[in-house]
Amino acid sequence: MELASEDNFRLNVLLASKPKAIRIDESKLVVCGLTDKGEAKVELKPTGRPEQYLRAVRELISGHILGSPGGYPVYLKRWTRMGQMRDESLEQLLMLGEPEAVVAAVGSPGLTEELARRAWWAMEDADNARRMLENPTIVASAMGPVLAAYVLDYLPFETETDAQTDSVRLVLKPGLLTPAQVQDLWSKSARKQAYLVGFLRALPDDLPQPLPARVDLAAVETGLAGLRAAGNPIAALLARVLSGQGQTWLRTVATVLDKPPNQDVVTAAFDCLRAYFADLRPEGHPSMALPDLIAEAEAFADTATAPDAVRSVLATLPQARADLVAMRVLSGVGYSVIRPVLSDPTTLGSLMRRKLKPVIEPILGYLDQLRASNR
Repeated sequence: MELASEDNFRLNVLLASKPKAIRIDESKLVVCGLTDKGEAKVELKPTGRPEQYLRAVRELISGHILGSPGGYPVYLKRWTRMGQMRDESLEQLLMLGEPEAVVAAVGSPGLTEELARRAWWAMEDADNARRMLENPTIVASAMGPVLAAYVLDYLPFETETDAQTDSVRLVLKPGLLTPAQVQDLWSKSARKQAYLVGFLRALPDDLPQPLPARVDLAAVETGLAGLRAAGNPIAALLARVLSGQGQTWLRTVATVLDKPPNQDVVTAAFDCLRAYFADLRPEGHPSMALPDLIAEAEAFADTATAPDAVRSVLATLPQARADLVAMRVLSGVGYSVIRPVLSDPTTLGSLMRRKLKPVIEPILGYLDQLRASNR
């Protein structure tokens, strides 16, 4: 389709001004350009069906930016979909007026603060904000708090559990929220287990409202001081678990698992447990049903068969055996413990909790073991 002569002329004038980014408002049929002098607009006057006319507009823009009106799809497939995005190409992506091109740009590790500012002008979107907050360069820049504020404001409207958890995890990165904002988000998390999972992932050793340490922490730290100094990871992890922050972390996991709304929250909590106790399972995540996982943990903490690091802890502190068994079980929980009792991933709510009771109750019991004085 041919563009109206006036539109063709005005679009070429816009492109000749070397805009930093281009945005197309399809509903209003307006092309906007971000220039050094501010925002420039071209109000389109279609000569045919709007969708076909907009395709012709995009071809004109692509031809000017990339040198070929048909270059855009190949461009994305070659550089973005195959993970071969070149940093020098990011500026061009933001000038195409294509949402998909903006998404590709914000996900690039080569994104700079200036390009993030342009991308945000081109397409304010919660997913784009989260992608940029995964980038340490952007988090440390002036754009970091801007994106975090948007994600935080949009959080009540998120419906997907993963998006809620990721949003909380990302805005809790250092320097993005004030202490008052963190406390307010924590208060709201009391009714949102997905939010709590975000806290568990972001602040495992700095959660709000910390509990006191387990009463035997001082004795354990004294007994294991030599092993910790020698770099024994099991000794260090046990001391971490018994600390005030460790006890707070365990309480938060127990809160999540006590009444999870769906299986996504359960598996996310399991992911947190595996990550927190990973030093107990350097060989990686197993695929075991819970009874097998428990039997394996009992053998793991047997002085005759235990790894050297565990045997050293047991030799110095034999009363820690029950704690080590609990930690080993928790380090291996995953979907494999859910599958035998609930094969339908769409089950949720009270029915899901009833079916998962044979799994969740023992896991809560192991958390209680580690929280002996803080239940």
